Amino acid sequence: MTAGSPPARLLAAAAAGGAIGAVARWALTDAFPTHGPDFPWSTFAINVVGSFALALLPAFAAVRGSRTLTVFLGPGLLGGFTTLSAYSEQSRALLAGGHTTVAVLYVVGTLVACLVAVRLADQWSTARQRRVFAHEGGDE
Repeated sequence: MTAGSPPARLLAAAAAGGAIGAVARWALTDAFPTHGPDFPWSTFAINVVGSFALALLPAFAAVRGSRTLTVFLGPGLLGGFTTLSAYSEQSRALLAGGHTTVAVLYVVGTLVACLVAVRLADQWSTARQRRVFAHEGGDE
């Protein structure tokens, strides 16, 4: 391992969490697919729930107290669960299909809903707890 590289346990935690999160996301979008001009509700819900959960993590002492758990849950599980790429591609497809109103509602609605979810979750942690969480690598 080179200087500055994360310890192997953190790489393993991020990889395992990411794999679980990505499979959970895939399973949900497979169970609730979007077709044509339909609003992509499953990806919308995944991103809002994931944003809320990520912002809520600093409230838990167990998470703040374990860098491995912080990395597993933050950039790992929730990083794999949420998806900017699907959000972007679905927005592009809606626009390309001439569904401009749905695309704009999706883009703006997702952004607003995720920010509201983060603000709500933020209420359960202090600024100090959020700094500790960030220092442990939970928001990378």
